[in-house]
Amino acid sequence: MLGQLPAITDANVLVGSTNEDDAGVYRISDETAVVLTTDFFTPIVDDPYWFGAIAAANSLSDVWAMGARPIVALNVAMFPHQPEFFPVLQRIMKGGIDKMTEAGVSIVGGHTIRDKEPKFGYTVMGVVHPGKVLHNAKARPGDALVLTTSSMAALNKKAGEIMVEVGVDTATDITGFGLIGHLLEVLRASDCTARLYSGRVPLFQDALNLADKGIIPGGTRENRKTFEQYVSWDEDVTESRRILMNDAQTSGGLLIFVPDADRDRLVDALHKEGLIAAYIGDVTGRGAKNGKRVFVGR
Repeated sequence: MLGQLPAITDANVLVGSTNEDDAGVYRISDETAVVLTTDFFTPIVDDPYWFGAIAAANSLSDVWAMGARPIVALNVAMFPHQPEFFPVLQRIMKGGIDKMTEAGVSIVGGHTIRDKEPKFGYTVMGVVHPGKVLHNAKARPGDALVLTTSSMAALNKKAGEIMVEVGVDTATDITGFGLIGHLLEVLRASDCTARLYSGRVPLFQDALNLADKGIIPGGTRENRKTFEQYVSWDEDVTESRRILMNDAQTSGGLLIFVPDADRDRLVDALHKEGLIAAYIGDVTGRGAKNGKRVFVGR
């Protein structure tokens, strides 16, 4: 469907939809570019407050993944036009407001429509220097892959700031397409291959327990089906770990592509801030090998 969009001829569009990036980027001067993104979804937890908080954290992550600083946001809300639902909507918005306040981002308005099923999220604008945009086509052989993780409501703000300070090639946030899917977006845009070490990928024990029991979300199953053709697995990678490498995260951490010489400095800096971070793989070469771009071992 995105292929039907008109070709971009404006030279100030630094990042469009071509490389499946996290956000669009438009240059407004030699010193400043704006980063634009929008995200909204149906409830993924029962508690209205945490639904709003997670939606906000997810919307903000795209901006940090581009190496930018979010500054303003707009609400996007769809909800039943029933008075008894309004207190629920108030709690949803309160969760989003609190998370945006924590991020230092101003909510300046928004748009609502009536809908039978509630949906909520934000459009976010950030700023970045035009020469410092972290887009998907910048990964290079020799880059180390560092993954940050925490709960869905945790902001990627500090991790984003640290990776910019250290100096990285690119980054992406792990959301609906899972670790494998979002890694593939970068590898395709950069025409690279990568090797992952599944045993180094941080996992929640409860998630592993559920996968062992075959309790797997539909989105995760769909990811596995969609991306399997691009992945080569070592035989000793368990089925549960294969599933979780495709887990539809909704609002996850950052996958950071950092020059190997700076890998330890980045991980140490993240740990000093109390963040969970792990070196989980490497960009290994150019092109694809028999159609495969991701090679997963233990």
